[in-house]
Amino acid sequence: MPVIEYKCPNCGSGMVFDSETGMLSCHSCGRKDNIEYFPDPLTNHVFIEDEAQEYHCTSCGAVIMTEVETSATVCSFCGSAVVLGDRLTGELAPAQVIPFSISKEEAMQAFRKWCKNGRLTPNRFMTADRIKGITGMYVPFWLYELHNKIEVQGQGKKVRTYTSGDYEYTETQHFDVYRKIRLNYVKVPIDAAEKMNDELMDKLEPFPYDQLKSFKTPYLAGYIAEKYSYNDEELFPRVKEKVKEYIDAYIQSAVSEYTAVNYTEKQIDTTLKQADYVLLPVWVIHYDYNRLEHTFAMNGQTGKVVGKPPISKAKVTAWFAGIFGVSFLSLKLITWVIMGGMF
Repeated sequence: MPVIEYKCPNCGSGMVFDSETGMLSCHSCGRKDNIEYFPDPLTNHVFIEDEAQEYHCTSCGAVIMTEVETSATVCSFCGSAVVLGDRLTGELAPAQVIPFSISKEEAMQAFRKWCKNGRLTPNRFMTADRIKGITGMYVPFWLYELHNKIEVQGQGKKVRTYTSGDYEYTETQHFDVYRKIRLNYVKVPIDAAEKMNDELMDKLEPFPYDQLKSFKTPYLAGYIAEKYSYNDEELFPRVKEKVKEYIDAYIQSAVSEYTAVNYTEKQIDTTLKQADYVLLPVWVIHYDYNRLEHTFAMNGQTGKVVGKPPISKAKVTAWFAGIFGVSFLSLKLITWVIMGGMF
């Protein structure tokens, strides 16, 4: 059966993952089950390719309409949490998951608080009363382990300035520079969902990777989950570009004794050692302001909020006017002190 629902053994109601306790919870009778000891229906079930062309909710029988990337959702008719099992097996099976630790109510409160901290946002936006929707989503990521072999050559110089008697001297020494470096990076995250904004997902970092758990379908109950749109090889160029700035920073630190270095050769050989497919928790918030929809994202473990809020032109003008006024008064004060000292 491709559609998986978790029914409470006590009352028969649907069970969902509870971010506060980390357990599978029934909101009707209060029963809680430890997910680590909960039987996973995917363990002994073999899905046939293209078996699930149409999904039916096992609670109400309604047809479940989803996009092809969706692997967990909620029945739009009865609200039951369902997991689409055939989209979580074989190569589509995540290795690990970081469960949500922030509930929907906590996410709403944290977002409202974040909105109020915007000094240059419009006053009406700061009230945070135009939340159009908030969705808990497990976003697919690849966590890369990269090994880098680096060789750089160049010309370095050290410049020293000193005074002797009435003269100031500048001494410049030139050196041949060579460095051979080995850098390994682990758990470098790249989001693998086509529909997710890459910039937003990058800014949500870091995720607490010590909270990674072996994947079990009950963690998805009550949330939306996406399967990856791109495999690890397709995203390899992007992760190489992502670590490039860290490699450049390390090279700079390795030649920090020189005043300046002119590189004549820089070779970076990056090898993909391993890539793990994981699901990471994200609250996606749609905010309706001034007839435009703004999208924000919140790290479902740390509560970090990212996104571009609207800017108030009036507040920006007032801010610049304040800066100009303070600068003008400071300049007048300095002029008064200087001129006053001349008499």
